[in-house]
Amino acid sequence: MSAQKNKFDLPRQLFYVLIVRPVLMILLGLSARHLERLTVKPRHAIAANHNSHLDALVLMSLIKFRDIPKVKLVAAKDYFCRTPLRTWISTNLIGVIPIERSPKEGEDVLEPVKKAIEDGYTIVIFPEGTRGEPEKRQPLKYGIAKLVQEMLDITVTPVFMHGLGKSLPRGEALLVPFVCRVNVGEEIGWGGDRTAFIALLEKSLSELEKELDPKEWS
Repeated sequence: MSAQKNKFDLPRQLFYVLIVRPVLMILLGLSARHLERLTVKPRHAIAANHNSHLDALVLMSLIKFRDIPKVKLVAAKDYFCRTPLRTWISTNLIGVIPIERSPKEGEDVLEPVKKAIEDGYTIVIFPEGTRGEPEKRQPLKYGIAKLVQEMLDITVTPVFMHGLGKSLPRGEALLVPFVCRVNVGEEIGWGGDRTAFIALLEKSLSELEKELDPKEWS
């Protein structure tokens, strides 16, 4: 179903608004800057740094109630679809587009993402590809540049998040209360070259990080 037709997804909307959002607000003291830039529209992506499995939930908790059904999250199939129950929760409540981290020869891992974009969904993607060390950014991978190059009219909103790597670090299962801050940047588009696009996205994330100045409150 296209995003425009899928205007209501009550189980998913209630999951984020009644469960995820209150828990995160209470435990994390979540705050966001320039939230008006976090737009949901066709042929659009939200690209954020990646420190924790909480990243996706935090971003979705900031999406307006009416827009939640129009957003999908790109995530690793081997983690989010390990069991039938986890697969159901991931795809039906969280809104995951599961992709293969180890594709077969000739397989286009971005095909499900492209289809979601063609269907009018805004996608959330983590260009670093994997969670790094707590509160340390990783080099961006070229998957997002390839995606934008192949679908030239896509716009991308960069988002920088700080604190989640300490709230739920890689390899940990227990949530630790820690202040989380989110800074939303201005959208960017394809500039005609993969390297230039990655450099622009890196620059945008660096500026958002500097604006928050996390060293003062880490």
